[in-house]
Amino acid sequence: MTARDPRLHAYRPDLADARLQGTVEAGRFVAGRPARIGVAVADVRKAASSDAGVNTQFLYGDDVLVFETEKGWSWVQGERDGYVGYVAQDRLAGRDAPPTHVVRMPRTFLYPGPDLRFPVSGRLSMGSRVCVAGAAETRGTRYAVLSSGEAVIAGHLRPLGEHAADYVAVAEKFLETPYLWGGASGFGIDCSGLVQLALHMAGSDVLRDTDMQAASIGEPFEPGPGLAGLRRGDLVFWKGHVAIMTGDRDMIHASGHTMTVAREGLAEAVERIGYLYGGPTGFRRL
Repeated sequence: MTARDPRLHAYRPDLADARLQGTVEAGRFVAGRPARIGVAVADVRKAASSDAGVNTQFLYGDDVLVFETEKGWSWVQGERDGYVGYVAQDRLAGRDAPPTHVVRMPRTFLYPGPDLRFPVSGRLSMGSRVCVAGAAETRGTRYAVLSSGEAVIAGHLRPLGEHAADYVAVAEKFLETPYLWGGASGFGIDCSGLVQLALHMAGSDVLRDTDMQAASIGEPFEPGPGLAGLRRGDLVFWKGHVAIMTGDRDMIHASGHTMTVAREGLAEAVERIGYLYGGPTGFRRL
């Protein structure tokens, strides 16, 4: 049997995805049941426990496959990036009306009706998928009315299938967003989550973790002496970290140093990070 990354393939000694039958060993194989994330942000944990570490997050409207539900926890795989983990059962919903639009702002509010003076009923991150069922206008402000009856500012959405032209500009919208280990939303995000979400909004779905991205995004290349020749959109990797170049000398990243999404000069980052973790391990160009 070929070894497979359990972060991307749903298999355990007792249970596995039916699509893996014949390639992995497991006590039994089951077909995943379709479901959808029904809360703003769902933590995806390493184990079926609220004490377990968070590996990543799924967003409202993300589609998942459920392989097992037991004692309030579901073992799932995200369909967008293939990530496998445990999600609290009450974070899941059925796949009812298909999503039509995606949130394009880092964060937005849900209202119980089309009026910004109503008490907020919820919050959504960039990348969340919603079903728009109608439109309304109140005092000159246009709203999208969702299938749930809630409303969101229409200008904060865009139709599915429309993408940002520049993924770096998307990443820059997250400046000063708090750093969150495992975070993948506008409420808190880590370095590889920032890369993944920004590229997703630009129409490119990539893998989640830094090591996965360092092996799969674009093409590897070697900069010139003194890190010359880098350009906007290039990715710089360290062991366990990634940054996006905003030009030939500056970068943006979700930084554990500032605990925010921050701009930093590449030379300064190389010196600062190298003190503890060594120099860059690779460069990739989309």
